[in-house]
Amino acid sequence: MRLGYRARFRPALPAADAMKGFFGKPRIGAFALPFLLAVAALMLGINEASYWGSREALVSLNAVVTSRQVVLRLLGVLVDAETGQRGYLLTGRATYLEPYRNALEAVKGLQDQLQALYRNEPGLRAELDKLRPLIEQRLSVMAETIMLEDTGQHEHALQLVLTDAGQAHMNGIRAIAETILNSEAGRDKQAYGSVLSTLQVARIGVAAMTLLSLLVVALYLRQALRAQAQQRSAKLAIEAERNSLEAEVLERTRQLTELARHLQTAREDERGRLSRELHDELGALLTAAKLDVARIRARVLSAAPDSADRLAHLSETLNSGIALKRRIIEDLRPSALSSLGLAAALETLLDDFRGRGGAQIRSSLETLSLSPAAELTVYRLVQESLTNIAKYAKARHVDVALRSAGDKVMVSVTDDGIGFDPQSTSSGAHGLLGMRYRVEGEGGSLILRSAPGQGTRVEAVLPLHAAAPA
Repeated sequence: MRLGYRARFRPALPAADAMKGFFGKPRIGAFALPFLLAVAALMLGINEASYWGSREALVSLNAVVTSRQVVLRLLGVLVDAETGQRGYLLTGRATYLEPYRNALEAVKGLQDQLQALYRNEPGLRAELDKLRPLIEQRLSVMAETIMLEDTGQHEHALQLVLTDAGQAHMNGIRAIAETILNSEAGRDKQAYGSVLSTLQVARIGVAAMTLLSLLVVALYLRQALRAQAQQRSAKLAIEAERNSLEAEVLERTRQLTELARHLQTAREDERGRLSRELHDELGALLTAAKLDVARIRARVLSAAPDSADRLAHLSETLNSGIALKRRIIEDLRPSALSSLGLAAALETLLDDFRGRGGAQIRSSLETLSLSPAAELTVYRLVQESLTNIAKYAKARHVDVALRSAGDKVMVSVTDDGIGFDPQSTSSGAHGLLGMRYRVEGEGGSLILRSAPGQGTRVEAVLPLHAAAPA
């Protein structure tokens, strides 16, 4: 038996060991984790470099746009000032001087803003140094023409406007502004190229990381599928082993049930044989002894009248022996069971229990057709239950029932005694176990309900037409 179990457990071990491929040592080489960490660090570095490169390029583009706007604004302010000057000279209306005055206020701020934007650009700062005197000269000429107009020297003011000095100043201003704008266009192109390069690097990095992630996912899925296959294989092996063990347990249980039934049958056969021997041998001896006492009674009384009490005592002793013999025979093999039937035999058993005193018994017994073995099983069940009640239960009322339910026979013994915990070992545990084996041997089932202080109910269900054992 032990060898059989040990041999059956051996196939399950390799299946369990096979799962270590997934949960134990990884199948990927020892270089895989450092490689993945290095790639992750590289991608993080590329991402950070791309971010800072893009940020610097965007800052540069913002500076280019701001510088271009300031230069164009400066040119526009100068044009507005020139337009206001000429409108005033042509019409003499003071409203045309408003753009001129606004231009004078804005020019200085725009020049300071350009100086701040190009503080780190020596070449463009040199251009700004050239631009400032030209602007001052152009504003000085415009201021002079307005002063001449205000003093009534209109002709002189027009002649000053028609000279090439103002045009030369504006051409110089426009040339310097064009130089600055061209320089900003170069910076714009450079920053735009830097952004494109950064985006391209980031694109390549993201693509590489995506491919690497897909590769890692594919390897993980492959390993997971392999682990699942190993788990399924191990599960099937465990299920096969469990089924084998369950089948063996069922077979051992069946064999033990058959063995218990055989032992019970052998025990009952031995009881029957012993009861017959007691009935035949001991009964014959006691009967012969009683007849001998009856024969010698008249002679002894005539010869020794004082021996009458002794003969009476001897006769009573023989009668008590005969009664004891009958009671022992009934305990070993109830004769009423085979001659009067199960219900009558149970009534006789209950009457004997009532005669001993103690609990009150109520019975409800139907006359049923059962095989001899099943009848004996029911009888022994009730007998064992009454014995346990008399020894342990301390009950005041006992109910015994025998009835049919479809194709089943139900027998129950219920008491209102102290009860017990069926899960714990008790004095009547072996008797209850014997009851269970008896009932199961006849194809039935035994139900035991009890709790401390709540009494006990023993109930058995047997087939109504049980086949007699071979």
